[in-house]
Amino acid sequence: MNARASLALGSVAAALVAAAVWGEGVVTRQAIPDRVTVIYWEKWTGAEADGMRAVINDFNASQSRIFVKYLSISGVDSKTALATAGGDPPDVAGIWLDQVCQFADAKALTDLSEMARESGLSRDYYITNYWDPLFYKGKLWALPSTPASVALHVREDLVPPEYASPETFPKTLEGMDALVDKISKRNEDGSLKMAGFLPSDPGWWNWSWGFYFGGKLVDGDRLTVNSPENVRAYEWVASYTKRFGTKEVQNFQSGFGNFASPQDPFMDGKVATEINGVWKGNYIHVFKPGLKWFAVPFPYVADHPELAGMSDLSQDILVIPRGAKHAKEAFEFIRYVQRQDVMEKLCLSHGKNSPLAKVSEHFFNTHPNKFIRLFDKLARSPTAFSPPQIGILPRIQSEMNVAFQEINTGQKTPKQALDDAEARLTEQWQIYKSQVLEK
Repeated sequence: MNARASLALGSVAAALVAAAVWGEGVVTRQAIPDRVTVIYWEKWTGAEADGMRAVINDFNASQSRIFVKYLSISGVDSKTALATAGGDPPDVAGIWLDQVCQFADAKALTDLSEMARESGLSRDYYITNYWDPLFYKGKLWALPSTPASVALHVREDLVPPEYASPETFPKTLEGMDALVDKISKRNEDGSLKMAGFLPSDPGWWNWSWGFYFGGKLVDGDRLTVNSPENVRAYEWVASYTKRFGTKEVQNFQSGFGNFASPQDPFMDGKVATEINGVWKGNYIHVFKPGLKWFAVPFPYVADHPELAGMSDLSQDILVIPRGAKHAKEAFEFIRYVQRQDVMEKLCLSHGKNSPLAKVSEHFFNTHPNKFIRLFDKLARSPTAFSPPQIGILPRIQSEMNVAFQEINTGQKTPKQALDDAEARLTEQWQIYKSQVLEK
């Protein structure tokens, strides 16, 4: 891998290189007679993989020219990058939206703009908050597989009756904080028994708290990690450590069960509210049927009512790596996935909302998440946001995780932690620009 791709895609351990060699073996195209074999690498396993396999089986049966071969690949992003650099990539890869800029800067992706135009796919076919982030530097690099939006999940039985509905739950962050103080419980020894809310649970969006306070991480070409809005957001995060105690929170969370189990802290009653994605309803349906809960938009700060309806949007995406042997046929399969009936079948199987502008009543009425209409509404909200478009996004997210932990454990003040993160990222951004973008 050359320096350009290496910096853009991050350093890869020797063990991963060995894994990539294995991956190249998997690419071997065992041809189906009279068909073009399209190799599709994807990260999904279990029920999610089964959902996509059902779509693939339908596609393979719908015509006789192309056969899509699905392969579940751990570390699909790193292995796709290495296989592309080695000249033998899969024809389709399922990666994350967060990685699009990185891959595009490394010239590791095929521009889909013209193929999308020719097939009739355009902005008005999609929820614009999902379509727009797929463009970078004027080119379309991916199309959605399954997207998601995020909301606050609330246990009806763990909040007072007067707050136990979407209509009556506090709309502002200040109101929610007051409720947390009221309902959180401790054991006789002072340890936490039940927390009304924890910013560190589940801890998957540590980079995004500033957005809920009107902040951003990137403004044009400039990093704004330590902006006043972001500092204020992480001061709010720190208030929860002060509220419950650093050691108490650490000890409490050490007893949390696995997300995909009945021992999940929300399902187990250890937290009354939790920020999580649309998929949470699917897990509740499987592991805790009958649980009384609801979802609401995450509360907004009282002095910024214009931020109401904010939601962190994410996407699993389909890309065609540069050098794919069957790019035309690969796009034909990706286009098939974009059909409304196909996309709804896939998103139903994953318990997610659809990325398409038009959604059928059947989809809403049969969805395992009873609040699916809310998640669809949040995806269309003018205040919804996606990760910033910048090639060093994974490094920004990593540094924000570090800063979050420093703040959440009381090692540094929010200002100190964000200043330090900004300094480290500024240096990395300058290197990236000089070694990747300017060459």
